[in-house]
Amino acid sequence: MSGPTSSSSADVGQRLRRLRPKPLSQRVARLRRYAWHIAQCSVAASLAWALAHYVLGHPTPFFAPVAAIVSLGLGYGRRPRRVAEVTVGVALGVLIGDIFAHVFGAGAWQVLLVVGLAMSVAVLLDASQLLVTQAGVQSAIITTLAPTPQVGFGRWLDAVCGGVVALAVAAVVPQTPLRRPRQSAARLLTDVSGWLEEGAYAVRHRDVDRAYAVLDRARDSDARIGDVREAASEGLSIATSSPWRRGHRADLEEVARLVVPLDRAVRNTRVLLRRITVVVRRDENLPEGTLRLLDDLAAATSTLSIDVLRQRPPEEVRQLLVEVARRSSGIPIGSSLSADVVLAQIRSLVVDLLELTGVPNREALDLVPATGPPSDSPG
Repeated sequence: MSGPTSSSSADVGQRLRRLRPKPLSQRVARLRRYAWHIAQCSVAASLAWALAHYVLGHPTPFFAPVAAIVSLGLGYGRRPRRVAEVTVGVALGVLIGDIFAHVFGAGAWQVLLVVGLAMSVAVLLDASQLLVTQAGVQSAIITTLAPTPQVGFGRWLDAVCGGVVALAVAAVVPQTPLRRPRQSAARLLTDVSGWLEEGAYAVRHRDVDRAYAVLDRARDSDARIGDVREAASEGLSIATSSPWRRGHRADLEEVARLVVPLDRAVRNTRVLLRRITVVVRRDENLPEGTLRLLDDLAAATSTLSIDVLRQRPPEEVRQLLVEVARRSSGIPIGSSLSADVVLAQIRSLVVDLLELTGVPNREALDLVPATGPPSDSPG
């Protein structure tokens, strides 16, 4: 019988697995994912330095490429805002640092005071963390390295150059990040389908190892939900900021609306799989009708994954889910706690998947009829 100790041990094991270095293949895949971001940062840094050096005549415009890199970062989200925050933060830090250096000179206590003052002013202005940090960094640099007002003003112009170049480069975005939200959502739905198939197989074949293995895979899915959410957010940022990608906004908003019901579907599937481990471990039985519901739900989820990926209307899946909901109401309840829990989770999962097909929550709930009368098995 499992208890708090076994549950906490599993959680500790899960956390330890996350601390292990990722396999080389995953790190290479991550590099491929960020290759375009790195290329954009490299090009923007070079262009910003050239603009500040050759056009503005600054001999060492090191902050121009820095501002471009910080503004672009390794994500598409909120780039215009980051450009504004970097530029304003630099301007604030330069102003405070320059005034302070000319009045009090340079030294350890001057740096202490000027950094505290610049960051405090930024906080009072209700600035973001990035802007507050930039104000502090620039005030320290100006106090120690820029003894004249001309140098301080030049640093601010460097930041402007970096920001302008970053905005121009950020407008050039490939199709890949616009396709990634749908691809991520579809892959996760494919996983859910596979988990349901594996769970039904484990019950039919009394396979304890398989039941626990599929539960472990489902428990490791939180990062996948985060990936879908991040991909949708980045895609919307691109569609908002890039003049050539604004036609994708409606599609990306549709994918963003999938995140909440998809998250609930994954969570309900995990609860279902956890109960399946109990069923298999205790050698309990589930009604064959319930197992067939699992099979049909897995098939419907697999089809829904294809629909999401291909932007296909999910009419067929919706009809399949309504049929699963109708049949679920005819399965007797009360035969065992495990059978009732699995059935309840199947019905909850049907609601989540109906929402993923575009059915509003209240309507989806109405499409799942009430369950039938309890069975006559002894209690």
